[in-house]
Amino acid sequence: MRLSARVDYALRAAAELAAAGSGPTTVGELAKEQELPPKYLENILLQMRRAGLVRGQRGPEGGYVLARPAAQITLADVIRAVDGPLANVRGERPEHVGYRGAARSLQEVWIALRASERMILEEVTLEQIASGTLPSRVMELAADPAAWD
Repeated sequence: MRLSARVDYALRAAAELAAAGSGPTTVGELAKEQELPPKYLENILLQMRRAGLVRGQRGPEGGYVLARPAAQITLADVIRAVDGPLANVRGERPEHVGYRGAARSLQEVWIALRASERMILEEVTLEQIASGTLPSRVMELAADPAAWD
């Protein structure tokens, strides 16, 4: 699985917003805390706003806040907001690609891969990331030394 810089930055900024609670956080504060480029981050936050994940607040006390409680926003929500579907093959959903002959089974592999990604990314919330209390299934997978290779 390859995650783009855009997704990485979005997840890091979202985790900061979750940790900040209900008070607004400026792009500058988010960028500084996570060492991200502010202009690029601003574009990412606009995408997240369009997706209904964050709200912008104007004025001297302005900034960004999560649009829903952190416990109700999953990593999958953030990824989809900035990068589209979780798993695709050449830009298409796995169920829309077809293979012939000896490669026919690849479609099932891509669909299983997407299901596996969903199992984790739709379970983990921003609240869990910000608090460091990940689901036991995630901790078990991460504890396996083979997962680090």
